[in-house]
Amino acid sequence: MHTTLIQMSLLMACGACWRLFKPAGLSAEQTRLVLTTVVYYLLLPALVLNVLWRADIGLQSFQYTFLGMSCVLMGLLSMWLVGRLLRLKNNRLGATMLAAAFPNTTYLGLPVLEQSFGPWTRSVVIQLDLFATTPLLFTLGVILMRHFGDASAQNDKPVLAYLNAPPFWAAAVAVTLNLSGVAEPDWLEGLLQTLSSGVVLLMLFSLGLALTWQSVTLKNLPYVIPVIAIKMLLMPLLALFLVGHLSLQDNYKAAAVLDLAMPSMVLGIVFCDRYHLDSALYAMTVTVTTALSLISLPLWYALLTGQ
Repeated sequence: MHTTLIQMSLLMACGACWRLFKPAGLSAEQTRLVLTTVVYYLLLPALVLNVLWRADIGLQSFQYTFLGMSCVLMGLLSMWLVGRLLRLKNNRLGATMLAAAFPNTTYLGLPVLEQSFGPWTRSVVIQLDLFATTPLLFTLGVILMRHFGDASAQNDKPVLAYLNAPPFWAAAVAVTLNLSGVAEPDWLEGLLQTLSSGVVLLMLFSLGLALTWQSVTLKNLPYVIPVIAIKMLLMPLLALFLVGHLSLQDNYKAAAVLDLAMPSMVLGIVFCDRYHLDSALYAMTVTVTTALSLISLPLWYALLTGQ
């Protein structure tokens, strides 16, 4: 795990250096937009199609949904209670709820789990993301962001936003072909694997582009500490408790818990900007929790695997 995280850190550091030096005059924001667009519209759908077409879809898929949604809902409720206790302003409360509840299951979880456990974890990551965290993000998550932010800022429909996502359509096609017993042609499998191979590298590099220490300020520290406690301690503990009551194999349980122990998702910055939440506070939580994950993830991995 330590070797894996060192490699991940160096790839993210490349993104951070790009932000600093701006090669060819390209800013981190411009570069990240292009890279994440390629991943979101081409490479990630190819990965989803390739993995779910051959995955074991059935009871365990419902268990991933239950596990992921339970942890996200706990994160939302816990941060809402803390926010009310601290009397946070609505824009800060919405940002911290988003940061505490939704982990970076794919952009960081995919490379960490694949390098730590093996390629079979791709199925775990994708099912937790597309069957649990992402549906909640684009439904309940957007509703809450509208409530705590500016409800008039956007008129988009959260459910339709999720249904129009390319990874969702790839998942729908893959599940249909899987359950229909259609075999994946060798030529298509090779093409999808080639496209999928670029996902991890670009995800980590893009994550490095998104991190900025300029967002880290002492005045926001009291608001970030509860997020850290919920995101990196309470959520994995709840996941660890829940998987004990599921029929998943032990290695799949460990992978699922570790994926839910990931730091705050980078995509939340976009939602904070869109719904006028505290974007600077959210950016700080992403940066701090990602940095702390270099310590917490090896600890959770050791606990889950006994190594």
